[in-house]
Amino acid sequence: MNYQQATPVQEQAIPKILEGKDLIACAQTGTGKTAAYLLPLLDKISHAKHGHTTTLILVPTRELATQIDEQVMGFGYYVEASSIAIYGGGKSENWEQQKRALTSGADIIIATPGRLIAHLQMGYVKFDQIKYLVLDEADKMMDMGFSDDIFNIVRQLPKERQTLLFSATMPTKIRDFSQQILKNPEEIRLAVSKPAAGIDQQMYMAFDRQKIYVLEHIIKTQDVQSMVLFTSQKAAVGGIVKAVNKLGIEARGISSDRTQEEREEIMRAFKNKQFPILVATDVLSRGIDIDSLSHVVNYDIPRAAEDYVHRIGRTARAATKGTAITFISDQDQDRVVKIEKLIERDLEKRSITEELGLGPAPEFDPKRFAGLGGKIGGRPERGGRSGGSGGARSGGFGGGGSREGGPRREGSGGRDGARDGGRPPRRDAPDPKDPKHMERMANAKNALAALDAGHAPTVPYQRPPRPEGEARPPREPRTPRPEGEQRPPREPRAPRPEGEQRPPREPRPEGEARAPRAEGESQEPRAEGERRRSRGGRNRKRGPKPEGNGEVAAPAAPAPTAE
Repeated sequence: MNYQQATPVQEQAIPKILEGKDLIACAQTGTGKTAAYLLPLLDKISHAKHGHTTTLILVPTRELATQIDEQVMGFGYYVEASSIAIYGGGKSENWEQQKRALTSGADIIIATPGRLIAHLQMGYVKFDQIKYLVLDEADKMMDMGFSDDIFNIVRQLPKERQTLLFSATMPTKIRDFSQQILKNPEEIRLAVSKPAAGIDQQMYMAFDRQKIYVLEHIIKTQDVQSMVLFTSQKAAVGGIVKAVNKLGIEARGISSDRTQEEREEIMRAFKNKQFPILVATDVLSRGIDIDSLSHVVNYDIPRAAEDYVHRIGRTARAATKGTAITFISDQDQDRVVKIEKLIERDLEKRSITEELGLGPAPEFDPKRFAGLGGKIGGRPERGGRSGGSGGARSGGFGGGGSREGGPRREGSGGRDGARDGGRPPRRDAPDPKDPKHMERMANAKNALAALDAGHAPTVPYQRPPRPEGEARPPREPRTPRPEGEQRPPREPRAPRPEGEQRPPREPRPEGEARAPRAEGESQEPRAEGERRRSRGGRNRKRGPKPEGNGEVAAPAAPAPTAE
């Protein structure tokens, strides 16, 4: 296995485990925690062949279960120890294979809590011979809501056993949890808040639409051998993969939306260097060991500052060198403050967008943008469970993930930030490659150049707005016409051509009343014999019909009377 020297956690943990003591070990990722408990447990198994299951290892994700199973096969090749990984998802044949291993008695069981509970409920699993219980990545299992499942599993185990708890962080809930299942444990606590010394941490300011072009520049200018690009939203994985492929660089994505077979195939191909860039959610941020990983990219910043340490801990493992690149938008700046406080170090913020012709990047001003990034360090959204007795469900972009026990989290195939803590819509910069945006930028530069040259801007005059509450100034009174002077007559209207009809008047809008006359105003009396003008339609009150030439006949003279 090419082990030359024990790491600090291995040096302290292995003797205590061999002595049979319960143990709490708190150490950062990449320090060899898995080997710290596998090596002494394999030594104990090799000296006591029982033919039944003696060791149970609980882990939060199926990827970690598979990886530990492979390490057992490597470490225990000459010990002839049997093992199997129990996790949700996959085909129905996997369930039958897991059932046979549980009933026949594999030496070591590596399981996710949800799927193991499903097997326990069927009644054919007997754990009365378990001697060693290991809780790996215990803090992650707590965050994923597996505490109840773990307690249910522990109730099925003998009270006389050795329990080992490994965690990357040690919050209060882990201490309270350990007091209920461990007996007088020894404690190992190494530095967990600081990344490995071999990691070169670089931070770049960029709006969301600028990130892909900054990434292209980094790939072309740095020696990128293999890269894992983390995003908090599984719905964003596909879009980032397409954008990277358009740059002429092969990339593939892995998230809880993939089936178990697809995830295993992609991980196998990436470890075999068949493609250089893997886009993933936080399902890969814990415990996954990838050899010779040169770069880790935080395409967006995780909600919890501890997850930043776990993400970049995928590189520079086992005292090697690596580079961690983080993109900071205007919405993520308060998270950067939390990270710097955790690692006790101020990180340089670089801005290269203007050099690349992408326009200005957001300024780093956490006080100005405080609160835009959502809840810091909060728990992910709750969802469904994955694998248990209800079977497996394949999730969609906005839907459920695969079932695997406990509230749904990314590690077990659920949401990993699709709603992102209810943050407001992002205020992105326009696409710097958009022709309209480039034209606007060119016009703005020309206008600034004209101002620098002393030319006045050609902007039409606009009257300034009247201050609020200020009244409009009164108009000057019109000069009165001199007494006796008549208004000049209007020019006579040209006669209408013969046969041309007068255009109809526009009808009054429906429901609109005729304007009332002023008080005291009356209609001018009609001359004697003048008929009332028609308003459209027959008017019953008009005078008698005209006869002959249209003139109204004069009334007949009264008959003469006899005197």
